[in-house]
Amino acid sequence: MKVLIATEKPFAKVAVDGIRQEIEAAGYELALLEKYTEKAQLLDAVKDADAVIIRSDIIDNEVLDAAKQLKIVVRAGAGYDNVDLAAATAHNVVVMNTPGQNSNAVAELVFGLLVFAVRNFYNGKAGTELMGKKLGILAFGNVGRNVARIAAGFGMDIYAYDAFCPKEAIEAAGVHAVDSTEDLFDACDIVSLHIPATPETKNSINYDLVNRLPKGGVLINTARKEVIDEAGLIKLMEEREDLKYVSDIAPAALDEFTKFAGRFFATPKKMGAQTAEANINAGIAAAKQIVGFLRDGITKFQVNK
Repeated sequence: MKVLIATEKPFAKVAVDGIRQEIEAAGYELALLEKYTEKAQLLDAVKDADAVIIRSDIIDNEVLDAAKQLKIVVRAGAGYDNVDLAAATAHNVVVMNTPGQNSNAVAELVFGLLVFAVRNFYNGKAGTELMGKKLGILAFGNVGRNVARIAAGFGMDIYAYDAFCPKEAIEAAGVHAVDSTEDLFDACDIVSLHIPATPETKNSINYDLVNRLPKGGVLINTARKEVIDEAGLIKLMEEREDLKYVSDIAPAALDEFTKFAGRFFATPKKMGAQTAEANINAGIAAAKQIVGFLRDGITKFQVNK
């Protein structure tokens, strides 16, 4: 069996070494395709691969057509919208993610962005403190729970809404559970987004919803840019000079947002999972899941059916 690591943005060497140890200990071969510059290189590399580990790399129908032996793709990270799930299912290829491995890294970045925002992007003028502020967490999964944990250390008043997480579970974590997304925006000074990009959530963070934030409200996005209705948010920020938007995902309409100097910031590239620890954790988890699937048929983290 051949396992391919196909990463335009390579794993750290220590992560690759850990992956190699897991794969070779199981008796499989490991191949590397790093820093590739053309899709043709990926198409050639997958031809004889039984399993592939990726990061933000695109796995579409063309790649799956080329990968005649492919049985499993693991996205080292939580998001998997870079994989065509329907095409994978049609090709009888299992797709998995590695939930939780990057969660602390993303949660810590939330607070890096948040402190930067409430201190007026370090422009020398007086800002505000986080203690006592109401923080809303939209989606209470692995990242959301870590955000809540860190927020407690800042002395924040924490609220959350998750359509798929029981209110009792949210309350058990010491967080106020609300009944809807609208209630979350109504209640909080700051809202942090942790929802996936799905047909239901795309463009769901829109003019009317964000306008529910109180004066001086802050919106933080370390989820996906597709969940933002960018035209609506631009219109609202033109009308409300008190709002701030910070993100680790550059908007599609970046030039339009840059006019909100002092109220908008986005990292040049998505950076939530860009820590040495997350890099290692996600890569090794991906390797373990591949071994578990190829050897024992374990599909615990499968995201396509």
